[in-house]
Amino acid sequence: MNGVGEPRRLRITDWPVAERPREKALRHGLRTLTDAELLAILLRTGSRGRTVLDRARTILMQGRTLRELSALSPDALKQLHIGTAQAVTVAAAFELARRSGVEEQRPRTIRGPEDVVEAVGPILRSLSQEEFWLLPLSSSNRLLRPVRITVGTLNSSLVHPRECFRPAIERSAAAIIVVHNHPSGNPEPSQEDVAITRQLAEAGRVLGIPLHDHVIIAGSGYTSLAERGLLS
Repeated sequence: MNGVGEPRRLRITDWPVAERPREKALRHGLRTLTDAELLAILLRTGSRGRTVLDRARTILMQGRTLRELSALSPDALKQLHIGTAQAVTVAAAFELARRSGVEEQRPRTIRGPEDVVEAVGPILRSLSQEEFWLLPLSSSNRLLRPVRITVGTLNSSLVHPRECFRPAIERSAAAIIVVHNHPSGNPEPSQEDVAITRQLAEAGRVLGIPLHDHVIIAGSGYTSLAERGLLS
C-alpha cells in the first residue's frame, strides 16, 4: 500500500493506450519512440514499485549512451540490474542492428581502406573486445560475405593462416583483406599486428590469394598497414 500522500505508481497497463510504448509504436511507428521507450519494449517488464519505462530511464540516466550499451555483453548488462533473459534480448537487438548495418553499407567493390571501414566499421567500432575479420574479394575486388575469424586479443596462435585462408578458398576468393578493431581507440598497429600481417601476406603469396591490406579500426579512425608499407 502507498504511504500517505505518496502518489500511486501506475503500471504500463494502467496508462492510456496511446501512451504505451508498444501501442505507440504500432500506431505511429518506432521512429516516434524515445530511447527509453524503445529500451522498455525490449525489457518488457518492470520491477517492484517501478514500471519498465522507469527502469529503462534509470539505465540511460546512469551515463550510458546507446553506443556504450551496444558494446556490453549479456553478463555486463546484468550488472545494470537487468535479468538474464532481458540482457540477452537487449544484446541480441544490438547485434542485429550491427549486422544490418554491415549488410546495408557493404560496398560492391573495395577500392581502398575507406571502403573497408564503411563495410565493417558499424559492427567493429562499438565492440569491447578485439575481433579479427576476413574480407574475401572476387577477381574484380567485389566484397564477398565477411567472416569473423577470432574474438579476443590478437596473437599468432589465434590468427593462423589456415583459419584465414580456409574460408577464402571455400568462397573462391581471388584476394583477401583482413581487419580488426582496437577497443582502446588507438589505431596504431602493435608489433604483433605487424607480425601477423606479414605472416598472412607470405601465406597468401604461396597460395596465390594475395593479402591486399590489413586495416585496424579504432573509434572514428583507422590505419591501413598497406598504406604504411607493412605487408612485406
